Amino acid sequence: MAEQVSIDIKRGDTWSRQLIFTDENNLPIDITGYTIRFTAKEKISDADVDAAFAKVITVHEDAVNGISQLELSKTDTDLDAGSYLFDVQITTDEEEVYTVLEGLINISRDISLTS
Repeated sequence: MAEQVSIDIKRGDTWSRQLIFTDENNLPIDITGYTIRFTAKEKISDADVDAAFAKVITVHEDAVNGISQLELSKTDTDLDAGSYLFDVQITTDEEEVYTVLEGLINISRDISLTS
């Protein structure tokens, strides 16, 4: 079962987090050749092409040690304030798909408005 989390981001901010993949013994999983998909939607029924944003990660920070980086640009987070559903799926080099993380991204209005 995927871990449930809530992520809070200010509208238009750059955001990044390191993703570390480990097995049940807390040992690193080699993610060489794996694809990570991060998708955020207003409604779960929205088609993937209608997602608020989506990221596909195929180049990892340290694949052998199960480390990758998820980065959202200010363009990605320049959304209407509100909550968006998201999930993180990993596809192995053998085409197995696992949802490893899901939850809500809460976009809040920022105080400083820059152009």
